[in-house]
Formats: sequence, structure tokens, C-alpha cells
Amino acid sequence: MRIRTVLGEKLRESIGSVVPITLIVAILCLFFVPVSTDLMLAFVIAVILLIAGMGLFTLGTEASMTPIGSYLGSRMTRSRSVPLIVALSFVLGVAITVAEPDLQVLANNVPHINTWVLMLTVSVGVGFFLVASMLRILLAVDLKWLLIAFYALVFIVAAFSDPDFLSVAFDSGGVTTGPMTVPFIMALGVGVACIRSDKNAECDSFGLVGLCSIGPILAVLILGFAYESESSGLSAQAVTSWANTVELGTSYLAALPHYMLEVAMALAPIAVIFLIFQAVSLRLRRLPFLKIVIGILYTYTGLVLFLTGVNVGFSSLGTLLGREIASGEWRWLLIPVAMLMGWFIIRAEPAVHVLNRQVEEMSAGAVSEKAMGLSLSAAIAAANGLAMLRVLTGVNILWFLLPGYMLALALSFFVPRMFTAIAFDSGGVASGPMTATFMLPLAMGAAEAVGGNIMTDAFGLVALVAMTPLITVQVMGVIYKLRSGRAAAREAELERAVESLGEDIIELWEVSA
Repeated sequence: MRIRTVLGEKLRESIGSVVPITLIVAILCLFFVPVSTDLMLAFVIAVILLIAGMGLFTLGTEASMTPIGSYLGSRMTRSRSVPLIVALSFVLGVAITVAEPDLQVLANNVPHINTWVLMLTVSVGVGFFLVASMLRILLAVDLKWLLIAFYALVFIVAAFSDPDFLSVAFDSGGVTTGPMTVPFIMALGVGVACIRSDKNAECDSFGLVGLCSIGPILAVLILGFAYESESSGLSAQAVTSWANTVELGTSYLAALPHYMLEVAMALAPIAVIFLIFQAVSLRLRRLPFLKIVIGILYTYTGLVLFLTGVNVGFSSLGTLLGREIASGEWRWLLIPVAMLMGWFIIRAEPAVHVLNRQVEEMSAGAVSEKAMGLSLSAAIAAANGLAMLRVLTGVNILWFLLPGYMLALALSFFVPRMFTAIAFDSGGVASGPMTATFMLPLAMGAAEAVGGNIMTDAFGLVALVAMTPLITVQVMGVIYKLRSGRAAAREAELERAVESLGEDIIELWEVSA
């Protein structure tokens, strides 16, 4: 009964994430953009698979990945061995990132880099920066100085990098902080932070996700110096067509074995690591062990359904819509359409509501959940609009990312430490599954239609979406600081007034005496 209730809740969350973009696409296809019936039917089937897959996947990660991260984090803490913590952090960072669904979707969309080469490069980047994050917690290093140093290095390397790798690199940083990686890494961080007992230990357990998102950017930029790729004639993925319903159904069934094998290979490392720890040191009792195993099976099933739906019927329609809208006289409509999709996508993300409540609680109500939600929706809508502006004009992404990150890092000097940590952690919250699975193919189709370079013009959308919460959350931190400062000033003024009134009463008492 408990599993059925939780599964129902997760399915409702996934419906909330997928339905807004489905309704917008349906209106576009039924009244404005002609789409073949077979592709529309494939899209409807894909929507059903995405809803079921995301529901099972999120249920599975909560039942398996979060407990595994917590158990391994506490076990590392008990060892008090820094070399062990460093080694395990790297291995776990690589293993968990390979299984990230958003990364797999991005890697399948990048035409000039082998899928597994890109996934392993990104995973190694996360592994190295997870090590850096753990050392930061142990050594109590202020997060903002590390962010400034690493992002300075990122933009220096970016200035000399291959343009075909630049946007993909920043997108890689956005997709790695997804529903698989985030709960696992945060559970590890909380466990390691227990080693310290000072007042900032809990605060320093945040910021891991923000630091880990830098690793993939650097890793892919460095890959661009060594990897030989054929970038001429690159195009967005081909839009599949089916002659009849049987052919469509056969296409979905034929894709299942491929993704079953691919997901098994992706989940195998983290499952093997857990089983080794279980045999060597954890020795969990039967019930918690079985819960984790069942959670891994839910994760596996959900991920297979999710990737099958995305790659067979979901992304194809996004590519076609982008081509059709951008090839007509109304190509500039791409910008408001993308903004509308961004507004509703972010409001339907369950993790965003968790972030909004977290900020409201942290600010003691000075920044309300509603205000936070509206500001994030506006920011993500603006990010999607800027991404489509880049598609239509070919503006270099660094013209947006460099000032954006400079502003985000500058704000870190004017807000409480916790706001900065949560802001840089929240980038992956905004760049949820719908961004990589639909918005990116939409941009790729549009870039191809206007004759642009999809590698430099379409990619980078995820990076822009991931950057905006860094600014938005910290702006809310500034508002909180100003309001709390005014409240403190009013309280001090009231105390002085009470003290003055007390002195007057004493003087009057003395006169009457």
C-alpha cells in the first residue's frame, strides 16, 4: 500500500512535468504547424512512456540512490581516512554520473562526439570535482573562492577551445546535476560533513552539486583539444516516419532491447559498488537491503521507458517543430514560444517547489515561496528566449555566459553563504528532463532550418537555463538581507524608544516623590 501511494505521487509529479509542454505542442500541431499523423501518434505514445518512466525512475532513485549515498557517506566518515574518502568520491562520482538520464539524452543528441566518449569524459570531470568538494568540506574552505577560481579557469580554457565543443561543454555541466546525481551527491556530502562539528559544517554540506557541475565543463573543453571529430555537414537528428501503426509499434519494441542493454551498462557500476560494500562493511539487514535492490529495479525500468520514449517519438517532434517554425516567415515566433514553454516547464518541476520552500524557510518568510516561484519562472523563460535568439542570430554563447557568471559570482559577496551554496546547487533543478529532451531538439531543428551551425548556435540552451537560478536565488538573498536589515533596525529603534520611555517614567516618579 505504501509503495502504491508513493508511486501514485511520483506519477502525478511526472504528469505535472510533461503535460504543460504536451499541451503547448498539441496546440501548435493542431492549429499552426502541420505534422504527420504517424509522428503525432508516436509523440503521444512517447508522452505516456515518459510519464511512466519518470515516475518509476524518481521512485527508484529515492528508494535506492539516496540511501546508498547516505550509507556510503557515513561509512567513509567513520573511516576518518582522507585517502579513502578521496578515492571513493572519485569512483562514486564517475559511477553515478554515467547513469544520469539527462546526460544520456544530451550525449545521444551530440552528433560529432561518440556517445560513450562524451559520457565517460563528463563522468570523470564529475569524479574529480566531487573529490574537490569533499576536500572543501573537510578543510572548511569558503565556497565562493573556489567558485571564482574554477570559473576563471573555465573561461580561460574556453577562450582557446574548439567552438564546436564550447556550447556542448557548458550544456554538460547543466545536465549532470539531474535526478540521479543530485540526491546521491548531497547524501554523500551530508555524511562527510558530520566529521566537522563547527557551526558552518551544515552550510558547507551544500554547494557540492554546484562544484561538481564545473567538472564536466572543463573535461569537455579539454577533450576538444585532443578529440578528432568531423564537424562538417552536421545536422539535427533525422525525423522518423512510419507507414502504419504496426510499423510504429514495431519501432518501439525494437528500441527496447537496445536501451535495456544501455541502461544496464550505465547502472552496473553503482550497483556493483553497493554490493561490494554490502558484503565487506555495510552488512545491511534483509529488509533495507531488499528495499534498495527493488529501488534499483524501479530505477532501471523507469530509465528504459524514459529513454525509449524520448528517442523514438518525443525528441523527433521537437526537431520537426523547430524546423517548421524557423523555416517560415514567422521564425521570430520561436522566441515567445520557447519562453512560454520555459515558463510552464519550470513551474511543473517538483524539485523547483522543494527549492522554493527551502528558500522561504531559510529566509524566515522574507522571501516567499510564491515570489521565488515567479522569479524563477521569469528567469527560465528569459533563458529560453535568449537561447532561441542565439539560434536565429548566431551570437556567441560567451556573450551571455561570461557576464552572467560574473554577476552570479559578484552577488556571492553580498548574500549569506547558504544562499550562494543553494544557488549554485539549483542550476540542475532548472535544467530538468524536459529541457534536454524537447527544448534542445527544438533549437537544433531551428538552427538547421535557418542555415546555422547547430554545434555553436543550438547547443548552449541547457547552459543558459542552468545559469539563471544562480542569479535569481542570490538576488532573492539580497532582498532577504535588506529586509532583515530593516527589520533589525526597526527592532533596535523600538528597543531604544522603550528604554527612553522607561527613563522618563523613572524621572516622573522621582519628581512626584
